Amino acid sequence: MFIKNDNEFICINCGNKVEKLKYTSRDHCNYCLYSVHVDITPGDRKNDCRGMLVPINIELNSKKGEVIIYKCNKCGSIVKNIVANDDNRDAIYEIIKNYAKGV
Repeated sequence: MFIKNDNEFICINCGNKVEKLKYTSRDHCNYCLYSVHVDITPGDRKNDCRGMLVPINIELNSKKGEVIIYKCNKCGSIVKNIVANDDNRDAIYEIIKNYAKGV
């Protein structure tokens, strides 16, 4: 069950101020695309892990559109978040390129 939780924050990876998304919950930095492993159920902020979610690939989902695939650098979990309208397209392309190279 999705819980709307749309707050601005300072990205702990790149240091940029990330504004509210306004149409759904903001769950990652729109500049570098990194996130923090805070949710068990989308938006609940109840996960104690708090590891850095590193973007490792982008997939195309027929229902959700582009989805960022993350790997938590603390617990190793794989997490997926929908690409936001204002996400950095250059960062998205870089993730795809690095995945194709096996980086």
